[in-house]
Amino acid sequence: MRVLGIDLGSREVKIVLMEDNKIIQKKKVSTMSFYRNYCNYDGKIVVDLDKLDINQVDKAVSTGYGKNNTDLSLFSPINEIKAHVYGGFYQTDLKDFILLDVGGQDVKVVKVEKGITTDLELNEKCAASCGRYLENMANVLEVSLDDMSRHHENPIELNSTCAVFSESELIGKIAEGVSIESLCASVNYSLYKRLQPLLCKFKGKKLVLTGGVANNYAIKYFLEKDYDEIVAIKEPQFNGAIGCCYYGSTFL
Repeated sequence: MRVLGIDLGSREVKIVLMEDNKIIQKKKVSTMSFYRNYCNYDGKIVVDLDKLDINQVDKAVSTGYGKNNTDLSLFSPINEIKAHVYGGFYQTDLKDFILLDVGGQDVKVVKVEKGITTDLELNEKCAASCGRYLENMANVLEVSLDDMSRHHENPIELNSTCAVFSESELIGKIAEGVSIESLCASVNYSLYKRLQPLLCKFKGKKLVLTGGVANNYAIKYFLEKDYDEIVAIKEPQFNGAIGCCYYGSTFL
């Protein structure tokens, strides 16, 4: 059986195709490019599978910001929490864990016990604790996200709690002569501090990181102080789409 999963994120669309519970195809495109180049409109947005070079799909499941816009005669929509939890099941074989997903514009923290979601916390109101914050700060510092993610030593205090005002604060620190390396560490530590209020109510030994921030070495370094184990998964950015496939093959 072939199951297609699509995670329609705010910045990127992640697409995974599974056959008999094995990933056989995956791709990632910008959200604008996806809607412009891979979709048609006929009352609802209809995904053109031929343009995606995907065929013989038995089931299709969607999640993310745009899940309710896709062609519902083909896609069964599920919420993002369910998609990411099932992606966690598939990629870790764990049934007890805390899942932290830091997306481009939101943060999700989910507690899973014995395979059941027992608690969750969401932040969809402020970009300062999301991936967009890191992108903006990397642009100000004129470094790549990969370069910035490597730095965790000697962070200084960044006081601004707003992603917009943080840019001005960072520019001021550059003018004061603070090193780029220290400022990169400061940005990473600042994001970690903003995640702490969401994470503090979730106790558990294993933390599963998903989303693009899962590739940030410094964030993982800081989080290691709070959990016994940071569980590395192979495809953190595709976790939602993988969860769609796994859920579709198991329950639909």
